[in-house]
Amino acid sequence: MGTSERDLEAHVPEGNTTDRTTAGTPREPSGTPAERPAGLPGTTAPGISAADTEAPGSTTADTAAPGSTTADTGTPGRTTPNAAAPDGTTADTGTPGSATPSAAAPGSTATDTGTPGSAVPGRSAPPRAPSSGTTPPRTLAEALRTRDDDSLAALLRARPDLLSPVPGDLGLLATRAGTRASVVRALERLDRFTLQAAEALAVAPDPATYDALRALMTGDEGDPETEAALPHAVHVLREQALLWGADDRLRLVRTARELLAPSTAHPSPTGLGPTVAEATAGMSPTRLQAILAAAGLPTTHDPVSAVHGLTSLFTDRSRMDALLNTAPTDALAVLDRLVWGPPYGEVSSDPTPPVRWLRDRGLLLPTSARTVVLPREVALHLRAGRAHRTPEPHPPRLGTTSAHSPKMVDLTAAGQAFTALSTVEDLLKDWDRGGPAVLRSGGLSVRDLKRTASAMDLPEPTAAFWLELAYAAGLLASDGESDERYAPTPAYDDWLGLPPQERWSRLAATWLRGTRTAGLVGGQDAKGRTLSALGPDLDRSAAPEVRRRVLALLATLPEGTAPDPGAVLARLHWERPQRGTTGDLRTRLALWTLDEAELLGVTGRGALSTHGRALANLDGTAAPGPGPDADHAPTQAEAAASALRAAALLAPLIPEPLDHVLLQADLTAVAPGPLQRPLAETLSVLADVESKGGATVYRFTPGSVRRALDSGQAASDLHAFLATHSRTPVPQPLSYLIDDVARRHGHLRVGSASSYVRCDDDTVLGEILADKRSAGFGLRRLAPTVLAARAEPAALLDGLRTMGFAPAAESAAGDVLITRADARRTPARTAPAPVPEGPPVPDETLLGAALHAIRAGDMAANAVRKPAAETTTAASAGSLPRTSSAETLATVQAAAMTGSALWIGYVNADGAASQRVIAPVRVEGGFVTAYDHTADEVRTYPLHRITGVAELADDLGA
Repeated sequence: MGTSERDLEAHVPEGNTTDRTTAGTPREPSGTPAERPAGLPGTTAPGISAADTEAPGSTTADTAAPGSTTADTGTPGRTTPNAAAPDGTTADTGTPGSATPSAAAPGSTATDTGTPGSAVPGRSAPPRAPSSGTTPPRTLAEALRTRDDDSLAALLRARPDLLSPVPGDLGLLATRAGTRASVVRALERLDRFTLQAAEALAVAPDPATYDALRALMTGDEGDPETEAALPHAVHVLREQALLWGADDRLRLVRTARELLAPSTAHPSPTGLGPTVAEATAGMSPTRLQAILAAAGLPTTHDPVSAVHGLTSLFTDRSRMDALLNTAPTDALAVLDRLVWGPPYGEVSSDPTPPVRWLRDRGLLLPTSARTVVLPREVALHLRAGRAHRTPEPHPPRLGTTSAHSPKMVDLTAAGQAFTALSTVEDLLKDWDRGGPAVLRSGGLSVRDLKRTASAMDLPEPTAAFWLELAYAAGLLASDGESDERYAPTPAYDDWLGLPPQERWSRLAATWLRGTRTAGLVGGQDAKGRTLSALGPDLDRSAAPEVRRRVLALLATLPEGTAPDPGAVLARLHWERPQRGTTGDLRTRLALWTLDEAELLGVTGRGALSTHGRALANLDGTAAPGPGPDADHAPTQAEAAASALRAAALLAPLIPEPLDHVLLQADLTAVAPGPLQRPLAETLSVLADVESKGGATVYRFTPGSVRRALDSGQAASDLHAFLATHSRTPVPQPLSYLIDDVARRHGHLRVGSASSYVRCDDDTVLGEILADKRSAGFGLRRLAPTVLAARAEPAALLDGLRTMGFAPAAESAAGDVLITRADARRTPARTAPAPVPEGPPVPDETLLGAALHAIRAGDMAANAVRKPAAETTTAASAGSLPRTSSAETLATVQAAAMTGSALWIGYVNADGAASQRVIAPVRVEGGFVTAYDHTADEVRTYPLHRITGVAELADDLGA
């Protein structure tokens, strides 16, 4: 943490002398002491460590002591009393019209509320909120009532969790918008600069003026780029209901302020500490008066005025310059090491003279016996008024590593896409007759993953990716048997029948929207358990958003240009800094996305391909910019249309499948390119794949030929097949191999007795009995041509083949059993559904209905009612009206005759009470038929369920 205080002077730089001034401008000579060393900002102060706790009794709320007043110095960081809302609603995040607005930033006048600089390039400058001419809203709910439907719809799109369920009125909407879970989710979707603006508001007075916020963001020297980008940031915060109020009374939602304000438990990225009022809470009056005296201020009679006097000193630039010019050089070095945070430091019981000098004058305030803190006002003075060391109004530029022609990128990506299809086919073909067993906890064992990776000649992470992709696409699943194993699904056969481009688009679309994250395989979960391939706990809801965003960033580069991965990560961190602080998951997801896109053929040589753009719905449209809309997934219809466009663009790039092979004299066949499916399937049964690449090499063996004969082929069929599909003559060794295996094939017959072996040649059976390797089968002769065995038929078949025989299985009727490669399939299975991250973005139909319901409910909840008569029991605020049955009937009948509207209390059959505004049309048979303004439809209500009625001051039925 910090160094000991005895090292204080050793850390002070020599010869670094700079006059202590305000806003970085030279101070005029005034006969003050010699110039002071400026120190090394950003390092830890000698004798001071960053990890401390706040003093007992200190508060985190930015409020002044009771009864104190705030000096109108215009310095950001000063405190303003914070009153509670008169209506007591939780949605209100500030003082409803009671607090005094903050003064203008230094250098500006109180009436200067002009529009800040121009809009950021690429952004439209939102209109400034009016600061006069209308009654300022007192609560967030009142601020929402001033919005039009388009603005509310934008809020609900940006924060769809506010619609789960649909709030009854705007008051409930405001309350929900201020809940911790919703605010945290909204803050996570802010870009770095907008979040910096929110962090500056969290350390500003509440309420704050726009000019005070601008001063905190730009400092005394000003920053045109930051000033130009600030209106858009404020507009985003206001649109997402994280900020409300006019520009002269900006209020951050209370929950957001609590989350972003500096505290010992959660330091602010600004590096600022508590205000003087917060740091001195609980300090003895005697100590406060001693600080005033040491700082050259007159003593006071109460702590409130003492805190006010000290705050006034620290926010007065000229007086602070004079005070700091009297400070020892070592003391200034300590301040320089604390100014950009962390503001807390650890001291000994006997501090060194520089620390003692600062503490005596309140420039460092004690928070406990061993810790001190740099007050916010002092830090802002030393920073020339800036809340952040480096504001970042613009996202980092995307660096590039290489550039290729777009055609080369597309061809490379298409070749990789075809390789991806072959890889998935080979994987599932190996599991045609049943794959590895399913672990009891779910998933694939480490041993089986290694075996699969070795068989496919792939690294284990790559093999896990293809397994997960096939599983997510519904091509692979467990069979659900007692001895549960993985196997292809019936959907795999349907997938094989599709054209190559459609097969690829299905895999790529599954990857783009899927939440299964293969990169986690081999890691550990929160409980320390290893995450296995195809197992549970591999879903990460952030994966689709990161994949879409990475592809969108690649789409912003010129065609054929590959990005620098580090620049992509920097851009993602700027767009979602809050999510980046929760761990490196998004970083790893982004890196995995770049690798997986290359494996799938979405990118080629690191650059986004043409069909990749279409797949991500980025063709012909600009990539989505940072903001909440960048996270929203496309609808199913949009995703299907994008997949079709991608398939159409990929189709011309995929090579045409061949209908021939080249047979070699060494019992091999060379496929110079992709083969037609019937040819490839038959050849894969007749021969074993020896190597892959630009050309695939197949090798014919006795085992492979026997496999073809077991599948129902005759020797003549195999000779005809090779002669038809070979561009070279069939080699004589290959013909001899087929005839030799066929001559012996089926000579032995194996059935189940448990099992038996029969053969017309009894000498062959005698040879089997005499062989010691057959002892484990429990063979005995039943007849000259029949042997019985205790072994199962499958085990007996494998054993006899190992001994060099070529038996064939037969049915109970004595027919030869034909085994096919596609015999093993799971029952029908549905692909695993992606795990969404929060509620989906509402469509236009849902938005329209929700807005209507919220507006109607708000009208009913806030309808102005006439004063109740003396004979009527008046309803208290928020409760149902209460009238007698006779009064209810008479009032409803009168309203039906005059066509006026009423406010009623209603209890439904389930006992749920509600308030409604209705316009009665007909009253008969104990029921009232009325137009319900709340529901915007005609409804019928039983009179006995109406608790009471009240007339409205304004006739809504007119």
